Amino acid sequence: MDPVLIGELLAGLMFLGVIGFLMLGFPVAFTLAGTSILFGLLGNWLGVFDMSNFSALAGRYTGYMTNEVLVAVPLFIFMGVMLERSNIAEQLLSTMGKLFGSLRGGLGISVVVVGALLAASTGVVGATVVTMGLISLPAMMRAGYDPKLACGTICASGTLGQIIPPSTVLIFMGDMIAGMHAQAQMSMGNFAPSAVSVGDLFAGAFIPGLLLVVVYIVYILFKAWSDPKSCPAIPMSAEERAGLPREIVVALVPPLLLIVAVLGSILGGVATPTEAASVGAVGATLLATLRGRLHRSIFLETVRSTAKITAMIFVILFGASVFSVVFRQMGGDDLVHEFLTGIPGGALGAMIAVMVVMFILGFILDTFEIIFIVLPITAPTLLMLGVDPIWLGVMIGVNLQTSFLTPPFGFALFYLRGVAPATVSTGMIYKGAVPFVILQIIAIAVLFVFPGLVTWLPSILY
Repeated sequence: MDPVLIGELLAGLMFLGVIGFLMLGFPVAFTLAGTSILFGLLGNWLGVFDMSNFSALAGRYTGYMTNEVLVAVPLFIFMGVMLERSNIAEQLLSTMGKLFGSLRGGLGISVVVVGALLAASTGVVGATVVTMGLISLPAMMRAGYDPKLACGTICASGTLGQIIPPSTVLIFMGDMIAGMHAQAQMSMGNFAPSAVSVGDLFAGAFIPGLLLVVVYIVYILFKAWSDPKSCPAIPMSAEERAGLPREIVVALVPPLLLIVAVLGSILGGVATPTEAASVGAVGATLLATLRGRLHRSIFLETVRSTAKITAMIFVILFGASVFSVVFRQMGGDDLVHEFLTGIPGGALGAMIAVMVVMFILGFILDTFEIIFIVLPITAPTLLMLGVDPIWLGVMIGVNLQTSFLTPPFGFALFYLRGVAPATVSTGMIYKGAVPFVILQIIAIAVLFVFPGLVTWLPSILY
């Protein structure tokens, strides 16, 4: 049998094998590495894989650990966890609730706005959904909100961490796409390609992120108009109203200024993502200190949580590197290239196919797992077909955000189920998420039709 055909067949079976083992519940990082090594041994026995290719892993791992851009990841995670553990996020929601609560749907709008602010500080979907679930769900239930609307609003707002800068997902995608774009351009004969940075991806995601926030708020206002009982206004006493200005200054302005300073410095080109992340981490610590919330136990919890999340992400990245080496050396890249270039519709058809595959994988895999596995084997072909690299990264982010929200397998729904009271059924969470999934799909369609919503701001700033 043709060795090329054997290699491509093994590469395809390896991909399916990884998905199968993950569905059985095996740890992601070890499944990626273990399955890849087994297929590498099989490929070596069949003469289609050279085991010396594994020697390239040492250089890759060293590159990850010395990559200055990726240093921003633990710093942004530390910033978000510190804001959460020091109860600054809880104060933020309480103040926003009082600010908008006198309006029908005002508490729901507050949840969306605070969700966007937390997304801009944590960049981690699970942390944002759990935090919002613990803080805002009880408040919305006490206010008489429809549990379905409350759950849908919290899940949708929590997933904004996927797309609103400085998302940790965008940091990894920006770093990966930058290298792939340069390679794709050089393979097409352009030896002076335009550079793509994490800052470009942040700028590209800014308007789509705001678009989703506006769409969510418009939907809540529509519910307040069409079904007032589902999101009633919250009466505020004269004493609470009198103390509101001070609460806004104390609880809302400092974290907002911190987020604006961090994100603004990146978009304005004043600081790199890593420099801005370090400022954010120190700023969050200072805020907690000034409010008397920074105790030794909170600091240690923040450090441990940051270490756990960071280690989880990088171990998955290391496992995905093993998968990538075996998949490529056995001809998997050629198999994917032939498949995508053979799809009717050219670049648009190939892009839709990749989006559909990623959306489905979002039911069973975490975002980092998907981008570490799928992006390296599909993005080079898409970029060679002429797909804009910034638009590609943002579209993947919004797409995976949608799959995170889609019943019955959306991860955000599971996160909320873990912290929701027993009075809130799983069916309520699913039904509440459906309208927001529809809004997400509409937003994806709008970004497909009007790619300038993604590419305009980077072209102005850079």
